Amino acid sequence: NSVSAAFGICEVVDENMANAARVHAVENGKNISDNVMIAFGGAAPLHAARLCEKLGVEQCLVPQGAGVGSAIGFLKAPFGYEALASKLMRLSRFDACEVNALLDGLKTTAESFVRAGTNNAITREITAFMRYAGQGWEIPVPLPDRAFKPADEVSLKDAFRDNYARFFGRAIDGLDGLEIEIVTWSVKAQDVRPAPARHEITMGTRTVAASQTREVFDPATGTVQVSAIIERADLSPGDRISGPAVIVERETSTVVTTLFDAALQSDGSILLIRKGVQA
Repeated sequence: NSVSAAFGICEVVDENMANAARVHAVENGKNISDNVMIAFGGAAPLHAARLCEKLGVEQCLVPQGAGVGSAIGFLKAPFGYEALASKLMRLSRFDACEVNALLDGLKTTAESFVRAGTNNAITREITAFMRYAGQGWEIPVPLPDRAFKPADEVSLKDAFRDNYARFFGRAIDGLDGLEIEIVTWSVKAQDVRPAPARHEITMGTRTVAASQTREVFDPATGTVQVSAIIERADLSPGDRISGPAVIVERETSTVVTTLFDAALQSDGSILLIRKGVQA
């Protein structure tokens, strides 16, 4: 029937997103269940709880204005510019003078662009994209923001091996003649913005009763459930809603499945909390 067909379509979509998250976490050497999910965009709060179920994530934040989160992020993000240059160099032939001249040019380019748009202080991040010779991809390796010396060949090798092990579990040892090379150099400059205020997470202590309900299909149980329908604007920090529920607002709706509750935070964010999870 139509409900089963719609459920199947949503499951395929949610599984595709969950699998993309798994692959991204593995590629970056992370355990995805150790993290808090952040759902922004008009559609994300609709899918977030189900993705948390699939990924073993216990908490998810839905910030205020999630439906226009990209626009808010653009306005609040530091003003920055990244200058890159491709120059293949093996560490066995590391040329400190050549590297310093290349990075000085990138620093001038990046800072000139940023300075045209801000009067704030400017910070820099230096990165080398490195690989074992013969590999078809590189990993980013943060570098110190200073002039390099010939002896830095050793510290660059150590930094690469440390980052490689962080990404893939271990570095490659024991192969005679295996070279390490730098492919691309990057300088990212950005202005300094005030740090955002910190907010302590609250699990919610005031249970909110629904003023209205409707039947909503629940993917966790595969059945239609009577769900609370709650206006986000009617909630106050510390309020807690037990799933199944739908928290509605102008830009989006947050689906709280049967396995989750929701609590409004002091900054207006909604925290989805897997039932039984403590602070």
